[in-house]
This record gives sequence, structure tokens and C-alpha cells, in this order.
Amino acid sequence: MSRVGRVTDTGVGRALRARGTGWLRGVREDLWTVRADPLPPSTWLRWLPHGLLCLAAFGIVVGGAGDLVDNGNLGSGLALLVAGGQGGAVVLGMWRPVPAWWLSLVAFTLGAATVRTRMGFDLETYTWPWTAAGIIAQMFVLLLLALRVPTRAAVVALAVTGLVTHVFERLWTGERYDTTGVLAISLFTVVVILGTALRGRRVARAQLVEQTTLTAEERTRRTLLEERSRIARELHDVVAHHMSVISIQAQVAPHLVENPPDELRENLAGIRQNALEALTELRRVLGVLRSEHAGPGDPLAGPGGDTTPHAPQPTLDRLDALVENTRAAGREVVTDINGERRPMPPGVELSAYRIVQEALSNALRHAPGARIMVRLTYEPDGLEVEIVNGRPTAPPPPSTGAGHGLLGMRERVAMLGGTMTAHPWHWDGFKVTAFLPDTPPAGTPGTDHPTAPRGGTS
Repeated sequence: MSRVGRVTDTGVGRALRARGTGWLRGVREDLWTVRADPLPPSTWLRWLPHGLLCLAAFGIVVGGAGDLVDNGNLGSGLALLVAGGQGGAVVLGMWRPVPAWWLSLVAFTLGAATVRTRMGFDLETYTWPWTAAGIIAQMFVLLLLALRVPTRAAVVALAVTGLVTHVFERLWTGERYDTTGVLAISLFTVVVILGTALRGRRVARAQLVEQTTLTAEERTRRTLLEERSRIARELHDVVAHHMSVISIQAQVAPHLVENPPDELRENLAGIRQNALEALTELRRVLGVLRSEHAGPGDPLAGPGGDTTPHAPQPTLDRLDALVENTRAAGREVVTDINGERRPMPPGVELSAYRIVQEALSNALRHAPGARIMVRLTYEPDGLEVEIVNGRPTAPPPPSTGAGHGLLGMRERVAMLGGTMTAHPWHWDGFKVTAFLPDTPPAGTPGTDHPTAPRGGTS
């Protein structure tokens, strides 16, 4: 054999030995342990399976002890020890399936060996090496084992059980008896297959639930990021507008003063230069945000159907047009404005408009035919927005939305340091209430000192 061939064979042999060693190590860790693995209570029947197993264990102890005394010619103490070990293995299997299997196997070995030495009459009528009680006990133990351990461990446990049975039947000869080895191994194989299948089904269901949970969390996170990106796009427009105004005012200011000092000119020039640089960066970031959801050359379809990429962001001055569009869809909308109407900060105006817009869209989608009321209350420290829809007059159509509505409202309110509630209202209606402060309270992002926000449920 060439040197290359020897090296190749050595590598393959090492890989096979490593795989075999790993498999044996895994089996040893599965079957040579006393760790607890409690049988979980049934969802519907609670502890009924545990009670049935305890009842079966009691029957195994009583019936097995009587059979070993009457037919196996064992003393009552030894018979009770063997039968107690088999019944106790069933009870132990509910909490520690691996030690229970070992206990059942040891009890079987002790019982089979002692009964074999006591055989003296009616040999053809006595079943050996497995008694009826022993077969039932081992079936329960193997089932409980297969439900909790990996398939390889259950198969090895079945193989060891079969090997011990074969040793008694083939290597311990002499007297005649009715063999139970084939029947016992057949029944054990069935219960191991059943337990393995049930465990596989349970594991698959657990993995499905975990995957579903992760998918739902990822969907919520993606929705949150998309809504924040949408809010950022809108607010960047507002900030860019103010930066443009600052730049223009800084450029015009020197011409409004006769013989302005050089220091003033330099400061105003610096202000204008900084404003232009900030505006350039804002436009660059805004372009990135807009390009996330629109391809090159594609118009951006903004909220409300705007397709102009750089259209001015709406304010409460356009609220009447928004309400008229809803009325044109055949819905009754009532507006109520309380307090002295005054200009609000651009972020508050934009957020209030979007909250009303989203609430009207939700009412159109989820409450067909319902009456809608929009109430704005100008308070000394902010603006309260309330949208209420009544009971729908028809069942709502299936919704294909991604769930951005309420999430977007809460993000806007939280950004301004306000509070919001959204909950069902009388007779299958729905109510959304949001308070937007004039000045964000300390503790909101961008402020320095935390204080308690205005009361409410966010």
C-alpha cells in the first residue's frame, strides 16, 4: 500500500473512531445518570396519568409477589423484594426515568435468576424469564424512558433489555419452561416506538411554538423599526425646514444693521455655514431613509397617499381636508375643538395630524358604518387628541395590515413625552386618547433630568 493510501485510511479510521466514541459517550451520558426528569402533568387531565401509574404499580407489586410465591416457589420476602422493585420502578419512572429503567432491569435479573434455581415441577406451565407483572412493569418503564430521552438512548435501553433476556434464555439451559422472551421483546419494541414517536411530536411542537414566538417577536421588531423610520423621515423634513430658515436669516441679518461689526459678520457667517452643513447632512440621511422603501426613480408613497418625495409635512391646518376625505367615503365624522386654538410646535402638529389620520383609517377599516368623533382640546401645557368611533353597522372585512397603526401612535406620543390610551369603547366602539405636551418633560430622549410624566397609560 502506498504512503498516500496509508494516510487516507488512517484519516478515515480516525474519523470513524471519533464518531463511534462520540456516540458511545452520548449514550453513556443519557443512560448513566440519576438526574431528575419529571413527567409533566397532562394539560387537560392534570395528575390523572400519575394516579393511573401509581395504581398500576400497586397492582404489579401485589400480583407479581403472589405469582412469584405461588408459581415461582420463592419466599414471600424475596418475592416482595422483586415485585416491589418492579412496581417501584414504575413510580420512580415518573421523575427519574433512567434510574427507574436500571432498577427494573436489576429486579428482573434478580427474579429470573432466583426463579430459575427454584424450578422443580410443572415446568411447562411456568413462564420464564419474564413474568406477566414483569412484562407490564418493563413496558411502563420503557415507555416513560422513551418519552424523555433521545431516540438513541431508548434504542440502546431496548437492546440491553433484549440482550439480558437472550442471555437468560440461550445461555442458561437445562429445565424446560414456557419462554416469554419473544413476546416480551416484541411488546417492549412497540412501546419504545410509541414513546419515541410521542416524544418526537412533542419536541416538534415545542420547536414550532418557539419558532412562532421568535417570528412574532421579529415581526414586531421589524414593524417598530419601520414605524420609527417613517417618523424619522417626517421629522427630518421639519428639522430641515427650520435649518433652512436659520441659514437664510443668518445671511440676511447683516444687511438689516447699518455698519455691522466684523465680529457680528463673522458670527453670522459661522452660523450660516454650520446651518448649511447640518442641512446637507440632514438631506443625506433623509435620502437614505427614503431609499429604504422606494427604489431608484420610484416615487415615495407617503402616509395619506402623498407621492411627492419632498412634499411639506402636514399640520393641523389640513385637518379639515382630512375629515372631508373621510366624509367623502360615506362616513359621518364630527369634529370638536375646545380651548383657544394656537400654533403648536411642528413636531406636535405633525404627530397630532398623523394620530388623527391613523385613527380615522382604523375606523374606516375595522368599523364599517360607525360614527366617528374627533376632538382636539388645547390645554395650557399641550394638546389632547381624542378619536372615538361608535359601534360598526356591518362586520369588518379581513384586514391585511401589518399592525403599524397603534404602534406608530405610541411611538409618536413617546417621542414627545406624552401619554396615550387605546381601548374598546361602549357597544363595540373604540377610543384613542393622546396628550402631546408643548415642551417634552425632562426624562424623555433628548432631555437631561428625569421627571414624572403627565398621568395616563402609555
